[in-house]
Amino acid sequence: MYGIHHVIVQNGNLKYEFDIKRNITILKGDSASGKTTLIEMIQEYLINGIDSGVSLSCDVSCCVLTGNLWKEQLGRTKNSIVFIDEGNRFVKSLEFAEAIKKTSNYYVIVTRENLEMLPISVDEIYGIRSSGKYGTLTPVYHEFYRIYDFGKKETYPLQPSSMIVEDSNSGYEFFSAVSENIPCISAKGKSNIFHILCEKTFDQHTLIIADGAAFGSQINRIERFVKENNFLHLYLPESFEWLLLNSGILKQSKLEDILMNTAEYVESEKYFSWEQYFTDLLVQLTKDSYLKYNKKKLNPNYLQPTIKKRIIESMKEIELNGCK
Repeated sequence: MYGIHHVIVQNGNLKYEFDIKRNITILKGDSASGKTTLIEMIQEYLINGIDSGVSLSCDVSCCVLTGNLWKEQLGRTKNSIVFIDEGNRFVKSLEFAEAIKKTSNYYVIVTRENLEMLPISVDEIYGIRSSGKYGTLTPVYHEFYRIYDFGKKETYPLQPSSMIVEDSNSGYEFFSAVSENIPCISAKGKSNIFHILCEKTFDQHTLIIADGAAFGSQINRIERFVKENNFLHLYLPESFEWLLLNSGILKQSKLEDILMNTAEYVESEKYFSWEQYFTDLLVQLTKDSYLKYNKKKLNPNYLQPTIKKRIIESMKEIELNGCK
């Protein structure tokens, strides 16, 4: 499944309206914020149709996955938006992560868990915001809003005194090379960033760089550190490969549209996350050029002065000494 899908669920009192555009969307929030009500309304419509008093509008099928027979139900579900309510323990399992990896569906999961097994984008974690009043003739309107805001705008442009980079491959090699005289630490995996923050004291500006397209399982606990420490800052591009694609170093006719409308190009059955898509795209676009990309080992041509400068300049809120 490709693209952005607009969903409207409503009855006489409530209306939910939102867009779904990636494999995995997370709904968080306190009790009584409307998350479970949304799932219940969809389930009522699927069981009783218009007799339920609920209407459901979407250009693809919607369903609710629940209970011990979730695997059997999932096996019959194709090209659909699959809603999963809080309390279904299977969503935390490796079995569930493996089961949905190569499916043609999008998944909307209501949970307060971090779901370490899933590549969740930091941009696709939402709460539900309501407007209007109960008891009027107009349904109370509910919309999704992004929970996480990473900006400490008063510090930008940021000149970090140290950096923590999620991976130990090409991304780390690049940032280690361009950071020159400031320390650059490889976390060797996104889950290790939290442990590094727990072990260190930060009294100078430290920049944490991670792949936003798959960092959602970590962001709740990491954001708490960042909010409590003015010296910690997050930079979360979709991925290092996205950063290279977005820098302008490649001249491809469709690239601008791909970056602007990524959802229209990413096939959910083939790519579990946009991070995987951008890696594959960069490999394909550079395979016959001097910028041939290898995720495991950085091509030294990416450190040529003009190339390096373009990449760093595309990080508009960050200044690394010697590169700008």
